[in-house]
Amino acid sequence: MRKWEISKVDKQLAKVLAEECDIDPFVAMLASSRGYDDPVLLEQFLSDETVFADPYELKDIVKAAECINGAIENNETIAVYGDYDCDGVTATALLYSYLLERNANVLYHIPDRFEEGYGMNITAIDSLKVKGVSLIITVDNGISCYDEIEYAKKLGIKVVVSDHHLPPEKTPDAEAVINPHQSDDISGFKEVCGVAVAFKLVCAIEHSMPEEMIWRYGDLVALGTLGDVMPLVNENRSFVKAGFGMLKNGNRLGVKTLLQVAGLNKDDFSVSRITFGLVPRINAAGRMGSAKRALELLICKDNEKALLLAEEINGENISRQEIEKEIYKEAKNLIEVQGLYRHRVIVVAGESWHHGIVGIVASRICEHYGKPAIVLSTDGEISHGSGRSIEGFSLYDAINSAALYTEKFGGHEQAAGMTIKRENIEAFRNAVNLYASRCKPVIPVLKLDCKLNPAAINLDLVYSLKELAPFGTGNPVPVFGIYGVQIEKITSIAGDKHLKISFIKGAVVFQAVLFSCGEKAFPFSKGEIIDIAVTLDTNFYNGKEYLSIQIKDYRYSGVKDDDLAFQRAVYDDFSNGVNADYKAFAPEIDQCRAVYKYMLHKDVACENVIQHFMNDIGYAKVKIILDILKEMSLVDVNITANTEILSVANKGGKVKLEDSKILKRVRG
Repeated sequence: MRKWEISKVDKQLAKVLAEECDIDPFVAMLASSRGYDDPVLLEQFLSDETVFADPYELKDIVKAAECINGAIENNETIAVYGDYDCDGVTATALLYSYLLERNANVLYHIPDRFEEGYGMNITAIDSLKVKGVSLIITVDNGISCYDEIEYAKKLGIKVVVSDHHLPPEKTPDAEAVINPHQSDDISGFKEVCGVAVAFKLVCAIEHSMPEEMIWRYGDLVALGTLGDVMPLVNENRSFVKAGFGMLKNGNRLGVKTLLQVAGLNKDDFSVSRITFGLVPRINAAGRMGSAKRALELLICKDNEKALLLAEEINGENISRQEIEKEIYKEAKNLIEVQGLYRHRVIVVAGESWHHGIVGIVASRICEHYGKPAIVLSTDGEISHGSGRSIEGFSLYDAINSAALYTEKFGGHEQAAGMTIKRENIEAFRNAVNLYASRCKPVIPVLKLDCKLNPAAINLDLVYSLKELAPFGTGNPVPVFGIYGVQIEKITSIAGDKHLKISFIKGAVVFQAVLFSCGEKAFPFSKGEIIDIAVTLDTNFYNGKEYLSIQIKDYRYSGVKDDDLAFQRAVYDDFSNGVNADYKAFAPEIDQCRAVYKYMLHKDVACENVIQHFMNDIGYAKVKIILDILKEMSLVDVNITANTEILSVANKGGKVKLEDSKILKRVRG
């Protein structure tokens, strides 16, 4: 369950903006609610002109450029030291390609995810020394490699760091350290990815401005920006706008070939196609084997080689999807059996799970349970893991609070990686949950741009929304709330993988699609009145364009969720046996009877029951009531299509609810 928040709308301001900027009033309203409440800001946001920050604002960038230009002039051997994800691969491809064009004596190194792990390592430095390398330039890593850089210096190797990850307390003593997150860095916009930092470094080396260089490397910067889930605001928006056309037009042979092999239609090309089509395939090379294949594809000039690499990477992505399903299934089972879903932070560990997949699984678990999740793969005595979080909870800070139990960790507020000894997993789990218990409870939030009357939905409205594109993190696809719609018909499509649902509100009848949900998993029935959150788009069929309404969330009409995060935290603490006074959440017997009677004549989804009684009884109380009914064998539970279906088990016999241990405990 997610809390729905509707953005505040100033219709009068929107009217003024629409007139001054000569745009659709509805677009002006959405843009103003997203913070673009000044005509100058709004015109910059909507403009197709690229707007970039001055690269020379970055600390140490001049020192780095001088060092690199000196190495080129002296014909020193330079190594570009990258990373195995999409951001790291594109950053390596960009800097390596540029140095080749400068006729530099350059090679690259991307660490093996499984043998070397993230960042610099001693073995790789030794190998580069043997190859005669005298200068290492890191991209998308290096800020946490203090010891490794000290080792390189002892070998006579200079190091220039270009990175964007949060710096530790001790900054590496390199020739130059470029990272916008350094405390004494004066650059204005900090939320750029590794390839963007590498791009700015190339601008400084070349003594050119970003507006000139973007047309050489914009496709790589756009790929890395989307791959690292950067907010599509400020100059990131310009990076993606500039690079999108290059990607769509196939300016780079490797990208063009991968699009063809993946069956991604150029005519239906969009930012989401890049994010969910191209990026996972580039990442798959590093997740399933060597990321060097993805790098070779991005810099490839030969048609035949590009085709072989693209087919290999596409095949790896298919394998990745199959392995991901299996790990997710196993992890979810462990979470349910061990009761980990009750924890504020879910930490689940399995034996020999694929290290390259655990991050994706963590993301899926985080989304499913609406809680921060860390997935660990244990081999022998060491566990390698990856975590994902929800807005409002810093996973980095949580892990940092448990640093005593880690061997190594790094990342951001929303995503992190770590290495932990097997013997420390339980202590680590307890420590991060202790940290979480001291933080304000959070729950996933679904941000709605505004309420929408279905009578107003048409193709013209969808076309007008495209003015706000490109969409992504920081500038999401507009989501609208349609309230109080009655379900008229539910139809399974694609072998019950998805649903097409007909709704009616007043005199308007319309259809919407709910993806990845079969009929048995949908908790509501024909005739029930619900609220739906939707996105609007178009699709093509037989050469004709049609309106497409996609359901992103749904709930019982009129649900109040103001204190949902607090209520869920209370229930989780109670279920985990945390000592506290829960008397305020002790249900009355009449409330238990009401919930029981609601289920008396039909099987009903647990989610349906919770939402039906949330307003009158409260989330925590309803959950406790359901636990009491299960404990007293009054309700049977059947899991169907990942949905908990409840049915009354004892329709005639009398049961004394006061005998319930759960009820006694909640009463204190």
